[in-house]
Amino acid sequence: MEESLIDYLGSYLTEERKSRMKSVLDNRTDFITVVLEDINHAHNASAVMRTCDCFGIQNLHVIEDEHKYKVNKYVVRGSENWITLHRYREEDIENRKVCVDKLKSEGYKIVVTSPHATKSFDEIPLDSKIALCFGGEKTGITKELYALADEEVNIPMYGFTESFNISVSAALILSSMVSKLHNSDVDWGLPHEEKTKLLKQWYTQSLKNGEFYEAEFNRLREEK
Repeated sequence: MEESLIDYLGSYLTEERKSRMKSVLDNRTDFITVVLEDINHAHNASAVMRTCDCFGIQNLHVIEDEHKYKVNKYVVRGSENWITLHRYREEDIENRKVCVDKLKSEGYKIVVTSPHATKSFDEIPLDSKIALCFGGEKTGITKELYALADEEVNIPMYGFTESFNISVSAALILSSMVSKLHNSDVDWGLPHEEKTKLLKQWYTQSLKNGEFYEAEFNRLREEK
């Protein structure tokens, strides 16, 4: 049924639009995911979301405490429509543990970024799925998240400044790691079921009144 619905919705889209979405979807991955921990500047968090979209990272996890995640429309440039956002709110009990437990149950190695780590991100092997964790601009990764992590890495730096802006850090690491991933033998693409689910979602949101067309499809199906 899902694929029949996709075909129906696709009949209202141009071939160019459908080809573009399918091409992007073929380059999406959840082998690498990103975790943001209590980011206090909305434009930085939004810049990371945009970066995830640009590098084909489908899932973004956000741990919220004092600072709620807010999308800056001028920064994300529509990327919020294509990224799957997972939020772990302050009211959730032990929200960091909830996030990490979920990711570990899905096979992820939890990697925190820190300027004080002795290991470079380039040394991370692609022998398991990787969740890259970035902390707040002022405090960095909290001790609670550190305690739950499997590994910590840094970005090699050669100047006086101790760290990069968080969105720059994410872009540097993802650029290198995604390139490495694409040139590896790792099966990094999304599963067929996930691609089907996302394609249906993308087709629906790309149509004006997409929900109407979906309801119309269901009505016509029931009449048969």
